[in-house]
Amino acid sequence: MDSTRLLLALSIALFILGLTGVIIRRNALVMLMCMELMVNAVVLSLVTFAARMASASGAVLALLIFVVAAAEIAIAIPIVLLLVRQRRTLDVGAFSSLKG
Repeated sequence: MDSTRLLLALSIALFILGLTGVIIRRNALVMLMCMELMVNAVVLSLVTFAARMASASGAVLALLIFVVAAAEIAIAIPIVLLLVRQRRTLDVGAFSSLKG
């Protein structure tokens, strides 16, 4: 099996695993981790295609995605922790009253 196909299969499996975790789990932190797993799966497929095409632009875009994902996590985790202190639970159903 070609390494490109193997990496794309791994990327699809990771994305499906992350999507399943977001759909099934109701814990806010687990959902954040599953979303990050989905982002990493997309980055893996991006880097795979960039390596296949022998271009450096895919690696640069992957680095940019990692920086944005790190900033997103740096903002999302404190927000979740503040909500947990207020509601005393990690269940996302308890946060439904925050809808505008």
